[in-house]
Amino acid sequence: MEVGNRYVSLKKYINGAPCESDLEIKTAALSLEPRKGSGDIIDAPGVGEVVASDIADYNKGDWVADHIGWQEYSVIHGGETMRKIETKEFPLSHHAGILGLSGFTAYVGFHHVCKPKKGDRVFVSAAAGSVGSLVGQYAKLAGCYTVGCVGSKKKVDMLKDKIGFDDAFNYRDEPDLKAALKRHFPDGIDIYFDNVGGEMLEAAVANMNCFGRIGICGAISDYTNSIRTGTFDTVDTIDKRITIQGFLVVDYVHIYKEFLKATVDYLHRGEIHAVEDISQGLESVPAAFVGLFHGDNTGRKLVQVIHH
Repeated sequence: MEVGNRYVSLKKYINGAPCESDLEIKTAALSLEPRKGSGDIIDAPGVGEVVASDIADYNKGDWVADHIGWQEYSVIHGGETMRKIETKEFPLSHHAGILGLSGFTAYVGFHHVCKPKKGDRVFVSAAAGSVGSLVGQYAKLAGCYTVGCVGSKKKVDMLKDKIGFDDAFNYRDEPDLKAALKRHFPDGIDIYFDNVGGEMLEAAVANMNCFGRIGICGAISDYTNSIRTGTFDTVDTIDKRITIQGFLVVDYVHIYKEFLKATVDYLHRGEIHAVEDISQGLESVPAAFVGLFHGDNTGRKLVQVIHH
């Protein structure tokens, strides 16, 4: 059986910041028994409705969250990342964001990598993004003083007025990042949740307290630059006994239920907020993807491919 299918693919290898011309929308036939390893369709965390299934406990009409293609129809084969959406009490978009990979990444990185204590002083970079905006909220719920850095005044206001950060600043207005962090953290930083790497990581290390913890989640400054920027002081790291740990959520699948229960409870009590930025239609995917690298999004960037 074959069905008409549209999907987003890469036209060429991307080195540095992507642009819309690097991607294209194709029309092709989707076989329900596709060749493995074709490698031409991009996938990402998403939510979809089952239209046909040979997997036990998954039936037509069920909703599932998993890595799915940037396309109107996908074939998925199950696995430990696939889960059935059992309840409709939250918008479906939440299952691709706050209750999906973004939320899980924030929860794991903050609670299990950075290991907060009440009263810790927490700094979050890219704090208006899909992960950073949630890390800041988890930090406040844990009783921490929390400051975020972002790239516009609008995002500064959103962090402080909508989701409860204690303070925030626009890094574009700061010629000296080390001095900016010293101003916001006169008593030093206990936890740095790093989404950007580069010079921001260097500045954070210079302001860390002894026995500080740094969770490295991303390095957006290096993703888009062919020349790596920023090197932190390794002697300072030794003297302060700073713990720096990168992490991937695939190593923490066993605590997903813990994360889900805690976050659903926070949502029920109105103590945490999902920040979502939703574009419409498959045609908007290239622009939405490129916008991520320019900081255009606020919160989790999503594309609604089909209206249900």
